[in-house]
Amino acid sequence: MLALKYLLFTSGLGMILVAMGILGYDLYRELLYRRALAANSGGTVPPLPQWRWRTSVALALLAWGPILLAFSIVVVPSGMAGVRVSQMSGTLRGTLYPGVHFVLPLVEDVALFDTRDQVFTTGVSEDGKNAAANVSSKSQLLDVQAKEGLTLGLAITVRYRLDPAKLDYIQSNLPRPVEREIVPPIVASVWRELVPNYTVRDVFSAKREEVRRKAAGMITQTLAADGIVVKEVMLRDIQLPEEYAKGLETLLLKEQENDRMGVETELKQKQVRIAELEAEATKVQQIKQAEGEAQVHVLQAKGEADAMQYTLPLKEKQIQQSKLEAEARKEATIQNAEAAAQAKVIDSKAETERRKLLAEAEADRIRVTAAADAERMSSEAAILKQNPLLINKIIAERLSDKLQIMMVPADGKFFFANDVLRSMSMTNQTSQSERPEEQPR
Repeated sequence: MLALKYLLFTSGLGMILVAMGILGYDLYRELLYRRALAANSGGTVPPLPQWRWRTSVALALLAWGPILLAFSIVVVPSGMAGVRVSQMSGTLRGTLYPGVHFVLPLVEDVALFDTRDQVFTTGVSEDGKNAAANVSSKSQLLDVQAKEGLTLGLAITVRYRLDPAKLDYIQSNLPRPVEREIVPPIVASVWRELVPNYTVRDVFSAKREEVRRKAAGMITQTLAADGIVVKEVMLRDIQLPEEYAKGLETLLLKEQENDRMGVETELKQKQVRIAELEAEATKVQQIKQAEGEAQVHVLQAKGEADAMQYTLPLKEKQIQQSKLEAEARKEATIQNAEAAAQAKVIDSKAETERRKLLAEAEADRIRVTAAADAERMSSEAAILKQNPLLINKIIAERLSDKLQIMMVPADGKFFFANDVLRSMSMTNQTSQSERPEEQPR
């Protein structure tokens, strides 16, 4: 909307400039005509140029339309507020808040006020700069008199803002600017009215918060009537008179020394009390310990007496138990001996039976082995009888492991085993002739 305002104002101003340009061009043509007329006094005269008054006036009148429309647009920026001020009826009621508003051009104007928080400060500010430029800190302190008549320098900070709902009242009744014409005098008058009711010591230390609280209430109430909202009143620092500051410092040192001695005295008393309590506790502890030991001895004696009452029956029971255990061991020994004897008898019988069975098994084995050997020998004799050359092979295999090939004549006359084979064949025949006699046996 602000761009539209500037555009309308620029367009109106441009139209006025165009109207003036037209008139200027017509004036230029008039001058050219007069020069030509003076130069050609006896010749032909050019036509007289016409002035375009109507066009220029029309453009000038039309230019006031966008200009007046631009004057009727008012933009209130953020953090500000305004009120309408009429040239005919004065300040109008109502507040214009941030945004776009329309007023009567050339009749109404808008007075703007800063509605953000503002700060009034006396003395040096927290960042080390003076509250007012190029002025000593002493002159910037608010000078007030205490009850004793001594002058104090107060460093005060008041944070406030204008009430937007009462801007019409501020515009109509209060001088401008408010932050210099209204706030400083009221703040100073309140403090100068309040502090004389207190002594320097009360203001400096004892009732400092009370004084600040009362001053804040009075300042808030007074400025609220003028449409100013006070948010906070701070008493940052108090500058005492030099002589009083020295005396107060000495007094404070003495009070601190007195407080220190009081604390040390109280500490000594507490230490004495602690020693008494520790001695009393040690005494009570020893008495309790002695009583406990006596009770322990009594209980031990009672326990021993009670134990003796049960010791004799217990011993008798132990003796009886020992006798029973001895009889049981004797009976167990006898039973163990009888069981061992019976076990030996059973072992001897078992050993005899085992040996008998082993003998029978050995006899059976011998008979079976003999029968098997006889049958094997008979089968081998039959095989050798059928294949005489097999004997030569067996002998050759048993003579040497290194002998691989043996040349034997077909008739076997020159072979040294001929006689051996002949004797073996005779032995086989003899065994075959005797075997039928052994079978019935």
